[in-house]
Amino acid sequence: MDTIDILTDAFGRIKGDTHRAADGRTAAELAYQPDPEANSIAWLVWHLTRVQDHHIGQLAHRPQAYVVEGWADRLGTDPDPENHGYGHTPEQVAAIRPDSPDVLLAYHDVVTERTLEYIATVTPEELDRIFDHSWDPPVSVGVRIVSVINDCMQHAGEANYLRGLLERMDQEAASAT
Repeated sequence: MDTIDILTDAFGRIKGDTHRAADGRTAAELAYQPDPEANSIAWLVWHLTRVQDHHIGQLAHRPQAYVVEGWADRLGTDPDPENHGYGHTPEQVAAIRPDSPDVLLAYHDVVTERTLEYIATVTPEELDRIFDHSWDPPVSVGVRIVSVINDCMQHAGEANYLRGLLERMDQEAASAT
């Protein structure tokens, strides 16, 4: 297995986990927050997709699908290319309210496809390229890709945890009747 295969597998797992979290959920379930300060499935899927679109877009030297392909409009959000959820207030989290998982997952699928197109071109020299000199040590492309994978997997896990909470609440409600 080579590097491209490993990275492709990792992004494929993120896609699978993301779909598992959101597929079949209603608008209310996607927007459910167990606490007013907590994230929802909708926000988590939006955020992890935004991070991937933003960060991989930078590495690949191309504009984000969020802006140039109209996903911000379809999601009812501002097409600000720097809006990827870091530092969002509870009100901003709650504002991510799609009618169904379809648009969130379609955006995620497009971003995953764009990511895999870039990953297919990655060479060892590209992975070693210093991308961000503002950190000590400076950040290479390979380190940034691993960071994106880590962030996306964590948020997909959180979204699946919320789905599990919702399913448990459904089971408890059904057994109470």
